[in-house]
Amino acid sequence: MMIDPQKTVFTTGEVAKICNVSQQTVIRCFDNGRLKGFRVPGSRFRRIPRDSLIEFMKSNGIPLDVIGDGKKRVLVVDDDNNIVEMFEELLGRDGRFDVYSASTGYEAGIKTSEHKPDVILLDFKLPDINGTEVCRAIRSNPAFEHMRIICISGVADPEEIQELHQAGIDEFIRKPFEIRAVINRMAEMLNMT
Repeated sequence: MMIDPQKTVFTTGEVAKICNVSQQTVIRCFDNGRLKGFRVPGSRFRRIPRDSLIEFMKSNGIPLDVIGDGKKRVLVVDDDNNIVEMFEELLGRDGRFDVYSASTGYEAGIKTSEHKPDVILLDFKLPDINGTEVCRAIRSNPAFEHMRIICISGVADPEEIQELHQAGIDEFIRKPFEIRAVINRMAEMLNMT
């Protein structure tokens, strides 16, 4: 369950789902002051502001990833450290993205499961496996169906590019590339523009 990062006030039912507890537990925490909020004037309804919810989640060891911060998660998969560092620096400066990286297909699988990126920038030629296999593995998992995959390569021939599309990439970009164009394309794909 991902929560709209723009949402600022939550019902006790929403807080129960986010924290994976019963609504009665949320109400008890609210009533005894462990969860800060306010009552809707003229009713019994309780509302919890985002800041209070975050404070409550932190103090009770509840992971914050479900409420999100509005940033899109990007996984850069490339064995060329210069390309990884360039994306990390520019996407980090952009401010709209959290950036993770991997240098092998195996590591990409681990980081994909761990961070559930919104978009993967995938090099075609990795030291242990090619991008087609990485893409097939990602597309075989229904939990990852929302992920966008942009494959970047300077060595793929037309047949390999066709194979990549059949494996489920959303876009192919040939090296050398204009990084601002890649960032703009990612933003379009993620409806950030």
